[in-house]
Amino acid sequence: DNKFPVSKGAAYKIIDYMKLPKDQLEPIMTNSENIIQFGPNAYSKPSTGLNILRETIVGRELFDYAFKEYARRWAFKHPTPADLFRTMKDASGEDLDWFWRGWFYGTEPCDISLDTVKWATLTTDGGNPKTGGNTISQNVSKPLLNSFDDISKVRNREDKKITFATDADTSLRDFYWRYDRGMAKVDSTPVQVFIPVAVADTFTNQQKTDLAGKKNMYELTFSNKGGLIMPIIIEWTFKDGTKEVDRIPVQIWRKNENKVIKTFLKDKEVASIKLDPMRETADINESNNSWPSVETPSSFQLFKGRTGGGRGGATGNSNPMQKEIKN
Repeated sequence: DNKFPVSKGAAYKIIDYMKLPKDQLEPIMTNSENIIQFGPNAYSKPSTGLNILRETIVGRELFDYAFKEYARRWAFKHPTPADLFRTMKDASGEDLDWFWRGWFYGTEPCDISLDTVKWATLTTDGGNPKTGGNTISQNVSKPLLNSFDDISKVRNREDKKITFATDADTSLRDFYWRYDRGMAKVDSTPVQVFIPVAVADTFTNQQKTDLAGKKNMYELTFSNKGGLIMPIIIEWTFKDGTKEVDRIPVQIWRKNENKVIKTFLKDKEVASIKLDPMRETADINESNNSWPSVETPSSFQLFKGRTGGGRGGATGNSNPMQKEIKN
C-alpha cells in the first residue's frame, strides 16, 4: 500500500527532532549508553538519512547500485559503518564525505534560507555607450632580477654535461638574457598610453532583442542558517500558472558554506519562488523558504482532559477498522 502511513523515513518526519536544543542531541555515531533520544537517534535519523541520500542526493539508480554493491562486497563478513560510507562513495562515484560528516557525525540541522530575489530584464533602448578615452603617461618598469642565484642554478652552471639552449643557439639570446648580464639597459622614459572609456556597441536594438528575447533574469541569494548543507531545490511558479523545478547540487556550497548567490534566466515572469516544495531535505524552518514571504500561522491545541488510554478500544471507543468489522 503506497499510502500506508509511516512514522519514520520521510524527511519531514525528522524535523521536530532536529529542532531540539543542542544539549538534547547526540550524533548518530554515539555509544548507545550515552544517547538521550534513543529512538530518533538510532532509528529515525539513520533511516531518514538513507532516504534523503536515495531520493535527493544521488538518486535512486545510483543509490540502489551502490547499496547492492555494499551487500555484495561485505556478504558473510563483519562491516563497520566506515565500510558502508566508503563503499557508497566508491560505488556511486559521488563524494559523500560531507553527508556522512554532517548527518552521522554532527547534530546541526538543515535550514536553507532564501534571503533576497533580484529581478532584471533586458533593456534595448539605452543607446550606445560613450566612446573616447584619456591619454596618460606611464613609466616603464625595469625587469625583475633574482636577488641571488639558488643552488640549482649554481650547480647547473657548474655541470659541464648540461648545455643551455641559449649557448647552443645564440639567436635565442633576447633582451632579457642580455639585461640579466648587464649587457642591456632599460629606457625609463615614460610612454603615452591611451585608455578607452568604453568599446562602441555595434548591436542594434533589434539585434539585442533577437539575441536575448524577452528573458527574465533572477538573482537569488541563499544562506545556510542551520549549518548542514543540502542540495537547493527551487520551485518556480510563473504568472501564467505553470511551474518549474530546478535542482542545484550540493557542490554549490563548496566555496562558501554560509552563503551562495546564483543567477537564473527564465523565459517567463515569475510570480513566486519556494524552496524544497516536497519537504525532502528536512529543512527545520519553512518560513524563510518562500518569495514573496509567506507567514506561517501559529497554532495552539484546545483539549479537554480525560482519563484512560489513548488508542482505539482502550477508552471503549472503536477505531474505523473495528467498526467496519462489527458491521
